[in-house]
Amino acid sequence: MLHKPMEYSKKFVVGIIMGSSSDSKVMHAAALVLDEFGIKHEDQIVSAHRTPTRLEDYAKHAERERFKVIIAGAGGSAHLPGMVASHTIIPVIGVPIMVYNDKGNSDRFKFSAFGGLDSLLSISEMPTGSPVVTVGVNKAANAGLYAVKILANESSNLKKKLRKYKEEQHKSVLKESDELRKLGLTRFTSKKFKK
Repeated sequence: MLHKPMEYSKKFVVGIIMGSSSDSKVMHAAALVLDEFGIKHEDQIVSAHRTPTRLEDYAKHAERERFKVIIAGAGGSAHLPGMVASHTIIPVIGVPIMVYNDKGNSDRFKFSAFGGLDSLLSISEMPTGSPVVTVGVNKAANAGLYAVKILANESSNLKKKLRKYKEEQHKSVLKESDELRKLGLTRFTSKKFKK
């Protein structure tokens, strides 16, 4: 269910950027979370390697527009989150991406040679002074939720929505546990994960 945008957010509050259009398959999960909480976001493709001057311009744009958080997703060497963080004081949440398209001669998607570990380490091991919060590989939804938590510091309404979200998660686990207990593991699994 979509909520109305937060009262204070007549403009975009969060920037979602990614290094390539292929990253959108992962990054859309962050947008879905922000939409669920009614948070306006601006989404763009900014490549750290192919458009380095655009990256710097984007950081200036984000500060001018007073974004509160930037969510940046990248695969492979994954320099985008760290590079945008080096150009701004806005908090950056990095999403390591396992699948990427290197824009070579093929339109086929490629998997990171290291299963996304290369991206994870590239983003999380920023030098002291340029931190980037990093979520798990392909965990863009967690990046969206973390952005919501940051924004909730300025909005009691958003805090209430977050508490309700956590309560719904709690109830969902209890409901599944009851169902598992009643059906037994074999029947529960065949029902839950039918092919």
